[in-house]
Amino acid sequence: MKSAFLPDRGVIKVAGEDARNFLNGLITTDVDRLKPGLGRFGALLTPQGKIVVDFLITEAPAGHGGGFLIDCPKPLADGLATKLKFYKLRAKVTVDNLDLGVLAAWDGQPAAQPDLAFADPRNAALGTRILIPEDLTRKLSDLIGAELVDASEYEAHRIALGVPRGGLDFMYSDAFPHETNMDRLAGVDFDKGCYVGQEVVSRMQHRGTARTRSVKVLLEASSPEVGVSVMAGDKSVGTMGSSANGKGIALVRLDRVADALDAGQALTAGGLTLKLAEPEIVRIPAKQPLA
Repeated sequence: MKSAFLPDRGVIKVAGEDARNFLNGLITTDVDRLKPGLGRFGALLTPQGKIVVDFLITEAPAGHGGGFLIDCPKPLADGLATKLKFYKLRAKVTVDNLDLGVLAAWDGQPAAQPDLAFADPRNAALGTRILIPEDLTRKLSDLIGAELVDASEYEAHRIALGVPRGGLDFMYSDAFPHETNMDRLAGVDFDKGCYVGQEVVSRMQHRGTARTRSVKVLLEASSPEVGVSVMAGDKSVGTMGSSANGKGIALVRLDRVADALDAGQALTAGGLTLKLAEPEIVRIPAKQPLA
């Protein structure tokens, strides 16, 4: 089993008697289904349905004061806390940016279950998330029986699984949840009540209008730079995201890539050849979940 402290992650706590209802009216995941030891994937959206910030969220046990802990991109933590405070109005909630980070553990089951730990809900192969102060990284890794490795190994693992990361594989405030596969990674609860941006997301789901998706790609040479265009001949069909060890993630227009494949055109990014890891993915209906 491996573990890595993720320096790019921060933790926000939302607590108070109105915290559950407050969050449920804002974010894409059903907070009523949360409990200590269980994590869910979700996002705060703009009213137009685009992702402001995506995150993992769990409920803190009573021994840690209760409330909800949000595992989010560290550079966006202060902004998310400010936005949540803006939305709270008269709700009885508190919002705090904690001095905690995230230890990811994968390729096996932890030998012990720390208090603030939960399975990553996006993909079982992503393993376990543990919310801890950075100075406890070595101690917690030893406790769960994991080899402590660099965060770049976790990044390569994430990329190989095709799980998008905001700021690399898509840009915040510029992408809809369907485009980043949140609907296929258990990040949107379509049966819950209203939340910010819900009308747009529900319309995309019911009409099957998601024409752009994050897809896994295979690289034959060195990695293209993040943000370069994915080309089919002289036409742009998408944008390259993160990559490692011959695998990557790209945000592409499904119809344009399907046309290119039908025409036998090669895909390139920054002059480097790439292939879809799962070519059939561009033809899967928008509402159909991934296997």
